Amino acid sequence: MAAKRTRQQARERLRKLFEAELDRLVPPDSAKPMKGKTFRDFEMQGVAFKQAMVPALLEELAGLDESASVEAAGRCPHCSSDRTYLEKQEVKKRGPFV
Repeated sequence: MAAKRTRQQARERLRKLFEAELDRLVPPDSAKPMKGKTFRDFEMQGVAFKQAMVPALLEELAGLDESASVEAAGRCPHCSSDRTYLEKQEVKKRGPFV
């Protein structure tokens, strides 16, 4: 099975996502204040950054791997239910990390 994306497409998607997250965390306009005052605020911003970037990175890496395939739906990441199924066709992505 051929990869669904090219490396350039994967890199572009990740670059755009990174730039959007960076602009949110460290605005390029110095007149716009940065969010957070405490280390906890900064830590939570780091968690949000990770939640945005890591799933996208994993999706792109899997999409570039010619041998990657899904054999079972697995558990729901939100409720841990094992009553999940694979969509027969590609569907619009949904979930907290999209």
